[in-house]
Amino acid sequence: MAKVTVESGICGFTTDILAEAPDMFSCNLTINTTCPNIQKIAAELGTLNPLDEISFKGNSRLRKLFFQHCPHAACPVLPGMVKAVEVAAGLALPQDAHIYVQK
Repeated sequence: MAKVTVESGICGFTTDILAEAPDMFSCNLTINTTCPNIQKIAAELGTLNPLDEISFKGNSRLRKLFFQHCPHAACPVLPGMVKAVEVAAGLALPQDAHIYVQK
């Protein structure tokens, strides 16, 4: 199991992600979010294949759903979901990631 919280920034939306994977071939996400676009994605998720999700060469359902429902290319929720999937499936160690923005 892996838990990820994404505070998306200026939009003010927060997304909590819980990933549960019995093995490296299937993973289910539970999403709690204030973002209406991410709510649409969460409603269509189903079971994911972690090996497809962690590679740009895979057949990623997450990327397809984000392309379909999320108009913001810089949304940090997609990498948060991918990180949760790979950690839950035992394909990566848990470690925080940060994006620092200044002007």
